[in-house]
Amino acid sequence: MKRRAGDPFGERERAPWRTRLNVLGGDFRVTSTDAALIALAEEAFGGLPKHRLHARLPRFDVRLVLTDAATPRARGSAPPPPVLTAGAELLCATIDARNFAVMDIGASRALVCIAEAMLQHRYHARYELIELVFLTLASRVQSLVPLHAACVGANGNGVLLMGASGTGKSTLGLHAFAAGLQLLAEDSAFVELDGLRVTGVPNYLHLGRSALRFLQAGELRSAIERSPIIQRRSGARKHEVDLRGLPGSVSPAPLRVVAAVFLSRRTAGARPALRPLEHRARLARLRREQPYASGLANWRAFERRMAEVPCYELRRAEHPDLAVRQLRRLLDCNKRPP
Repeated sequence: MKRRAGDPFGERERAPWRTRLNVLGGDFRVTSTDAALIALAEEAFGGLPKHRLHARLPRFDVRLVLTDAATPRARGSAPPPPVLTAGAELLCATIDARNFAVMDIGASRALVCIAEAMLQHRYHARYELIELVFLTLASRVQSLVPLHAACVGANGNGVLLMGASGTGKSTLGLHAFAAGLQLLAEDSAFVELDGLRVTGVPNYLHLGRSALRFLQAGELRSAIERSPIIQRRSGARKHEVDLRGLPGSVSPAPLRVVAAVFLSRRTAGARPALRPLEHRARLARLRREQPYASGLANWRAFERRMAEVPCYELRRAEHPDLAVRQLRRLLDCNKRPP
């Protein structure tokens, strides 16, 4: 997009496309120079439940700018991962000179620039720039604790599911969803400390082929098998399953954390699959499995609040539905009044 000589930064460039999105209880006003970028933001966050953590929704402003077309990458060649930097009270994510994001946390605003050629890689543009910006702004401004965790629940109560990649968070979330529990988050959950409430973005599940092994034939399985396949940075190929419109329920509101479960790759064998963790063990697991969150200023307060809820290790059972039954029991045994 060629700039006028009198406006080299594009400061007076029109942004006629706009939308409003609720993300993690924040009210995002989004403007863009191109309809394709508004479509990407809607693809990420449109049609989701409008969560509320505060009486007054915090407001955010995000501007999406389509930059000059770069030389298209070879088909199938993924862009490099973003480099994350900080300085002058700004946070930055940079893929290259035409694809980057700048976040001003203090002013609750961000600029995201995406090149036309990057639209060939919609997953990376959406996930590594747009979703990163919205989730970082909303969580930092509201002092939420960002966890690498899934969350399922019922009747306003939720169970956090934590574990390293490959421990089965997505598979367990899928089977919980299929069994009628509400899905709040697949991989990223955000905890508000005062009420120990958790919010998230129930937009997609990312499932390997093995995750379907125990899923019965039906509408849900057919929808998953028809869903597009994306490739993670690790090289793993996953079905990216849009939860919106699928048979099943996503959480319409933040959930109160009533238990935390650490998933293990080890099999249960003849012993009980669900085992309580004593205080020191849970703290060690939390710090080891949440390296990013444990370095934030509100982490110690989070540890104190988590001491109030029971924590468990859940080892692999013969069938994911057996693990779902354990989650139901936890939700029933640790009910909090709505």
